[in-house]
Amino acid sequence: MPSPLITRSVMFEPLLAADPSFRPRWNEFIAEWEEEGDFPLYLALHSLAEHILERHKDGDTVRFSDIFAVVECWHTEGDDYVKEAATIGFLESLQNLSGGNDRQIATIEPWLGLETRRWWDKLDRFWDGDVVALRDDG
Repeated sequence: MPSPLITRSVMFEPLLAADPSFRPRWNEFIAEWEEEGDFPLYLALHSLAEHILERHKDGDTVRFSDIFAVVECWHTEGDDYVKEAATIGFLESLQNLSGGNDRQIATIEPWLGLETRRWWDKLDRFWDGDVVALRDDG
């Protein structure tokens, strides 16, 4: 029996377990947006990308394997919203915050799982002009 899909309402639960140091940012996000109903999770994913890059800059990568295992699950076990958010909300933010097309290779790529790496590469191709790269079959 297949496991249930990860949905937007629970996608951050395993992430917060994998990286408790993100919880203060998450709590601020929840407090700021609690009256909205649907949380703008793409903003939280951008904040997560900032958090990851700050930790990388500080040399604090001890939880990166756990964090990126969650991101891999978002790509492989998420519903359509979660899969797209993992790519467009999180990976694209990581790429943009680390220099866009001019970024130096290496930032977080060693921690990317197979499916996450596939979508990371698709984003690269898209920004290089391949307008169909982000199709699920592209």
